[in-house]
Amino acid sequence: AVGRIADFATQVNERTENIGARRLHTVMEKLLDEVSFEGPDLANKHVTIDEAYVSRMLAEIVKNEDLSRYIL
Repeated sequence: AVGRIADFATQVNERTENIGARRLHTVMEKLLDEVSFEGPDLANKHVTIDEAYVSRMLAEIVKNEDLSRYIL
């Protein structure tokens, strides 16, 4: 899953302005947005971040150039 996250960050950097690790930071925020929001309700639960989850949460960013620009 870590490699897939890096792939998404790289793809967005290539399609828009290359801002390096700052892009990775914002991609991670987008990836974990739902988990962070639901955090209090997830007490005593296990959350798995696998390649399927990463793809589901981040695919739209790579497909949509306008959204890619919005995600720093």
